[in-house]
Amino acid sequence: MRSSWFNKVSVIFGPRPPLSWLLLCLVSLLAIIAVLGSSSSNAFDSVTATPDIYLNYRRLKEQAAVDYLELKSLSLGASRQRELGLCGKERENYVPCYNVSANLLAGLKDGEELDRHCEVQREQNRCLVRPPKEYKTPLRWPAGRDVIWSGNVKITKDQFLSSGSMTKRLMLLEENQIAFHSEDGLIFDGVKDYSRQIAEMIGLGSDSEFLQAGVHNVLDIGCGFGSFGAHLVSLKLMAVCIAAYEATGSQVQLALERGLPAIIGSFISRQLPYPSLSFDMVHCAQCGIVWDKKDGMLLIEVDRVLKPGGYFVLTSPSGKLQGSSVGIKKRNMLTPMEELTQRICWSLLAQQDETFIWQKTVDTDCYASRKQVAIPLCKEGHDIQSYYQPLVSCISGTSSKRWIPIQNRSAGSQLSSAELEVHGVLPEDFFEDLQIWRSALKNYWSLLTPLIFSDHPKRPGDEDPLPPFNMIRNVMDMNSHYGGLNAAFLEEKKSVWVMNVVPIRARNTLPVILDQGFAGVLHDWCEPFPTYPRTYDLLHANGLLSHLSSERCSTMDLFLEMDRILRPEGWAVLSDKVGAIEMARTLATHIRWEARVIDLQNGSDQRLLVCQKPFIKK
Repeated sequence: MRSSWFNKVSVIFGPRPPLSWLLLCLVSLLAIIAVLGSSSSNAFDSVTATPDIYLNYRRLKEQAAVDYLELKSLSLGASRQRELGLCGKERENYVPCYNVSANLLAGLKDGEELDRHCEVQREQNRCLVRPPKEYKTPLRWPAGRDVIWSGNVKITKDQFLSSGSMTKRLMLLEENQIAFHSEDGLIFDGVKDYSRQIAEMIGLGSDSEFLQAGVHNVLDIGCGFGSFGAHLVSLKLMAVCIAAYEATGSQVQLALERGLPAIIGSFISRQLPYPSLSFDMVHCAQCGIVWDKKDGMLLIEVDRVLKPGGYFVLTSPSGKLQGSSVGIKKRNMLTPMEELTQRICWSLLAQQDETFIWQKTVDTDCYASRKQVAIPLCKEGHDIQSYYQPLVSCISGTSSKRWIPIQNRSAGSQLSSAELEVHGVLPEDFFEDLQIWRSALKNYWSLLTPLIFSDHPKRPGDEDPLPPFNMIRNVMDMNSHYGGLNAAFLEEKKSVWVMNVVPIRARNTLPVILDQGFAGVLHDWCEPFPTYPRTYDLLHANGLLSHLSSERCSTMDLFLEMDRILRPEGWAVLSDKVGAIEMARTLATHIRWEARVIDLQNGSDQRLLVCQKPFIKK
């Protein structure tokens, strides 16, 4: 089916030309441009000089020369480069930047050896991370939310059987499948009751009122196996699981395999890759973090990413506050946790059983009123690019224009003109960008439809068929700008979620994305992405290759990383200039992807590269 689909595309857009023909065409184009440019310049000299035409011609000539040199260098190396080999079995679940032994040798300690350190060890061996022998194509949403193949994740049957009772309540292991409790059936771990309890504790009638109360996005720390996040998704809330890297039985890997947003991250020594004032609620249920350690800097990091009026929900075992040796009802003095939350101007809204809920203040004057015990304010703009910077012991965001209580924000994901202006975004630019992505998404879906819906009589534009036919759930937009592709997916009611990535040297539009209630993160594409292998169904990048052209990193390394995080039979859709796309097509063949260049036929120099990663079993 896959080869026949690519043959159909070849009929429509023409067969893929050899690289030598492309070089010959570009050389001919340069010659024609030079002749026409000379004659046209003489003609214009005799009539009227037009600087714009000259400048356009000059830019075109320079771009053609650059494209020619790129293609020439690729053609010279094409004969020497072959398809990359597969990595060894030991790297089936390989996650770069998390190497404890290498970190210890580098002198890292006090927990920092468990953190992300891409600078410590650079892998020289270029190879393709293979899937495990038992790997199977995941079931599609929503079936895949409740049942996954046990061979697709690192957890083994022995690990499952030796785990605690909580694990056995959360999921059932049957032969080669792990079954989770469906929203439609009985939930043994009481997620619905727990969610309703949280809603009631913050003064709501039920958890269906979270959105009206300003809770749009939730950071779920140490999410277990994603049951709480799965329930919030059913309430139209974006809950992103964040958990530390684990060599076995990973929470993040399980959540992503279920089609739920997740990313590797930890509260150890560095800030999370989010700007200040990013989330409406931060949730920690038995997440194993002692919050009052390191002079409270871990809790101050929660305060940094929490929006004014936002909630911190902590469920701690035995009715005790983590970091405290005495229960809240059995003390005559403040516990370290209580003292710290008061210093950062949080108020304890409610306590019920093992659950405590604090609310962050909306009053910036609160910090000044507690001069004797208050934590100092950070300097303005200190975390504009919060990309794994060291933890700080100061309060962030109080001078930001984004210091807006969550209760005062729009109820829907659509930002108002006033909210856009707070971000320095012109409303007309924002809505024009959204319109472009509405159109682009329809084109993408039409291109992918013949294979994705190969067993279903569906025409482009129809509603998505029922599972298992919808083969896309986890989507990554590698250069997301305002999150327009994400918004277009929502408008079209596609059953996907998008990890919106903002490159760290691009304009930081992540606050705009997060304020729409979308998932997003800052990332340096010269480094590996913090996720496990085979965790995304579709990778999308618009203009990323051109953006990275002046960076220090290798485009080949970028493609290897894309191959690592893309699932077998997954898709990559790249939109860029002709030269960048032709270079990308050559690299795609080296990593064994099937690829086709598509001319958008709109008169621009933009091209589309549509690739599919094969399912290699060796």
